[in-house]
Amino acid sequence: MAVYGSRVSQFFTSTSAYDRFMGRFSGQLGPLFADFAGVEARGRALDVGCGPGALTAELTARLGAVNVAAIDPSEAFVEAARERNPEVDVRHAPAEKIPFGDGTFEFALAQLVVHFMADAVAGLTEMARVTLSGGVVAACVWDYYGQTSPLSAFWTALAEFDSAAGNESHLAGAREGHLGELFREASLANVQESSLSVSVEFESFEEWWAPYELGVGPAGAYVAKLDDARRGELRELCRTRMPQAPFAITGRAWAARGLAR
Repeated sequence: MAVYGSRVSQFFTSTSAYDRFMGRFSGQLGPLFADFAGVEARGRALDVGCGPGALTAELTARLGAVNVAAIDPSEAFVEAARERNPEVDVRHAPAEKIPFGDGTFEFALAQLVVHFMADAVAGLTEMARVTLSGGVVAACVWDYYGQTSPLSAFWTALAEFDSAAGNESHLAGAREGHLGELFREASLANVQESSLSVSVEFESFEEWWAPYELGVGPAGAYVAKLDDARRGELRELCRTRMPQAPFAITGRAWAARGLAR
């Protein structure tokens, strides 16, 4: 996942920090999402907002590197995706300005990206433009609104800690059915919706908490702004709200797919 527009700086971080924060979830999500999109051993695919390249690697395993391309607005993530997928055409670009011609791909996928696009409909419309007529455009986003995302335990504790703090429940596609609405606004045909769930085990509270101090995403940005004392208060509040370790965190993502016209 990458992030666009005014929020992009929240993900201009080291790839190792992103991997620790969200990589364990997105890595599991990739195969489920590719299955939902119907990606098999045929055609060309574009990974939109590829981040460090987790979904890119999954698409490459299915289609071969020569049949996969990827874009991301973060130069650091582009470099990481190129290093991890050296034979893939990875370019520096946002979803709203995809640097490929009309009808280039059979599949255009955006994993955990739509909710951070500056203009979600414009981004999905661009994905449709570069997809062959009848080809598949697919996206998935965490269920922030229904509080079943991997970060929901943090946002629930934060609401108790600071009632004025924002969260991610308002983001595009974060509530059930909204992703499908955006697909229809982008004039995609035969829109289908589903949900995908993954689970990650944590051996200790510290293993769960530490990534929040890396400054990644809106949650990390909030923690980074706190002074040491307040950060410690939030950490200890979260400790009291989390299950006894070891514990598992399950994340649900809403998914939608449609056909380019």
